[in-house]
Amino acid sequence: MEKFIKLTDTAVPLPIENIDTDQIIPARFLKSTDKKGFGDNVFRDWRYDHEGNENKDFVLNDDTYNGPILVAGDNFGCGSSREHAAWAIGGYGFKVVISSFFADIFKGNALNNGILPIQVTPEYLKELLQTIKNKPDTKLTIDLENQILTSPAGDLEFEIDPYKKVCMINGYDDIDFLISKKEQIETFEQEQSF
Repeated sequence: MEKFIKLTDTAVPLPIENIDTDQIIPARFLKSTDKKGFGDNVFRDWRYDHEGNENKDFVLNDDTYNGPILVAGDNFGCGSSREHAAWAIGGYGFKVVISSFFADIFKGNALNNGILPIQVTPEYLKELLQTIKNKPDTKLTIDLENQILTSPAGDLEFEIDPYKKVCMINGYDDIDFLISKKEQIETFEQEQSF
């Protein structure tokens, strides 16, 4: 995984509530066990019509908005527990998703795949979405080390599991983390041997 320490960039507003994993990546695209290509089909049924033509009204097809930060409505990632949803979000290029609530399984899958889910208050989210809509070049700063989101809506301290924070800052998956502790593990094992 890529290291994530600090990011300053623009965001894409998606003010839709209860976005479930089937909307993020429809079930018909779940045949692969390889992460490659899932970003091409993120929000597929919203981005394209039944003939495969772009839906010009959908935000990902609007050149006005871009950036590696997705600001979504409340209850993001609900529904089934498919990890493919996180693969699709990351594959499209999003590094951060901001919402006022995340489904627990999606949140875990996102963190396991190097995507930072930041939970904010409903009031903060509403102001942030409005700001980005009115001024698409608005830049947000996410400082993972200090756990601060900075935006025109104000500075907000966000929570993250300490273990996942260490993994993201160092670019570790679970196995990389264990490997980083190899010497400590070996020392412990030697101390325990009779």
